[in-house]
Amino acid sequence: MDRFRNFKIASYAHANFLSEADANDIQKGIDYFNRYVPLDKVYLEVHRGPFDIPREKLRQFKDKFQENGIKVAGGITSTLSVEGMKKNSIFDVLCYSEPAYRKRYLEIVKYAAEEFDEIILDDFFFTACRCERCIEKKGAKSWEEYRTALMEEVAREVTEQAAAVNPKCRVIIKYPNWYDSYQETGYCPDRQKDIFAGIFTGTETRNTVYDQQHLPRYLSYSLPRYLERTAPGRNGGGWIDLGFSSGNLNYWVDQACFTLLSGARELMLFNFSELTGSPALPPLAPVLERMDNFLDQAGVPEGLLAYEPLRSVGEDFIMQYMGMLGIPFEPVPEWEADGRTESIFLDERAACDPDVVEKLKKHLLLGKKALITTGFLRAAYDRGMKDLTSIRFTNRRVSGREYWIDSYTLNRKSHHTGDEPVSLEVLEYRTNATWCEAAMVAGECNFPLLLSDCYGDGCMYTLNVPDNFSDLYFLPPEVTGYIAKSAAPELPLYMESKAKHSMFLYDNNVFGVVSLRPYPEDVKLVTKGEGVRALQDIDTGEIIEPSAIKPGPVRRFDVVEAAKEPVRKVFDVPVENGAYRFFKILME
Repeated sequence: MDRFRNFKIASYAHANFLSEADANDIQKGIDYFNRYVPLDKVYLEVHRGPFDIPREKLRQFKDKFQENGIKVAGGITSTLSVEGMKKNSIFDVLCYSEPAYRKRYLEIVKYAAEEFDEIILDDFFFTACRCERCIEKKGAKSWEEYRTALMEEVAREVTEQAAAVNPKCRVIIKYPNWYDSYQETGYCPDRQKDIFAGIFTGTETRNTVYDQQHLPRYLSYSLPRYLERTAPGRNGGGWIDLGFSSGNLNYWVDQACFTLLSGARELMLFNFSELTGSPALPPLAPVLERMDNFLDQAGVPEGLLAYEPLRSVGEDFIMQYMGMLGIPFEPVPEWEADGRTESIFLDERAACDPDVVEKLKKHLLLGKKALITTGFLRAAYDRGMKDLTSIRFTNRRVSGREYWIDSYTLNRKSHHTGDEPVSLEVLEYRTNATWCEAAMVAGECNFPLLLSDCYGDGCMYTLNVPDNFSDLYFLPPEVTGYIAKSAAPELPLYMESKAKHSMFLYDNNVFGVVSLRPYPEDVKLVTKGEGVRALQDIDTGEIIEPSAIKPGPVRRFDVVEAAKEPVRKVFDVPVENGAYRFFKILME
């Protein structure tokens, strides 16, 4: 009987370990996992770098896992060196333009396919080689063009080779967590998703500061959502590891929780040998039980649609930083063309779509809303954005920590102070052609943080993104709440909290909140709609009544009537640091 109802648990035994291990080592690991998190499946790596596992030994390990009721699949890490042909490359990833490398790699694939009906390619199935042969073959193409075409070709060779020796063999590609760099190294999910039998998602976020990657914790949730939208129903699961987590096991646990809350079907725990005897496994067990119980009641994840075209770059991971402000996102690789989408988020990556401005105009003409970043505005500025806004860039900078929201109702409740100064670009705009919704105050002047423009029956908001994206964390809760409220009016609630709170929203009025703060704090959860009665804590059954009702919009000077806005009820909810709380919105 499966231990968990909503997901499977897997681990990956890499070739470094298997090359030295024996059957007793395998059983020891299985026994340790069984004490805390029993495995449904294991992936046995046949090759990594200098390590290749002999057939007899590999079969012995397969038998041992299967004797313990654990399904077995194969794995390959695509790092290799060929004697006498040392390549100057990162991680010894392959030079796929070199026939000797291709030949050796396909031999490894053939060997794995002979032993397994499923193989997963660890996230080294890319190339960064710039050897003389690669430079010559690239010619006048960009590295992106050359490498994506090359890796599409190799992907077909790999799957064809596997099928030739084992028609039942399914080859799965695991995509890494650094999705903003995919195409530069040859990853092309838009093509590869139709070549491989399935995909897998790297959700390792680990330490977000002392790591050369930009990986806010929210990526562990948003990336599997994005790849699920890229290959619907074929994203096998999320892959987490202990890297940079030994000093704080919350990093490890959060990777697991965010991944599962995204709807991942399988949680890959990397790696089998490192986790055997590790103190990281015991605390995971009760957390997974709780996630499973919550997922029984959660619907389909939803959030502010974020259009992130495949093979796009720009404003690296800005959505993930904003996801740490309590704004729920649902990233999509294609523009939603069904006409039902009410609001959309566009950062600089969206500007890689040459038709995005026309799509945005049509969206706004339908009476819908959009939140764009200054990165998007700058990238698409000369492609028609001047029709939508009077904002102009100045290349001047200003910093401050005081803010106001909505100057029409300016009072002590609309003036807020951030934790630290934030640096913004000074945006010029024409008053009353464009409206400043929220501003930073510096000296005897104020500078736009959030602006709005009308277009047709729609409204476009422009967020002035700080130079350092993590400076968003210094914005006051009321300001981030105002941004969330404005950007996605169709969502049932928003959050006013300090940064490093995230929200997970589902389509059945169920949601979760997590605090990654250093100490306990209260957050304000603001629901929208007259029918909301209360919140119910899913774990305890506690009923939380509203503490206040937000005032509605006031009529502005000579306009005929006040703007329409649903009733907003405020719920004050304490959240412990490092804790997850799950709720259901109760209706009248």
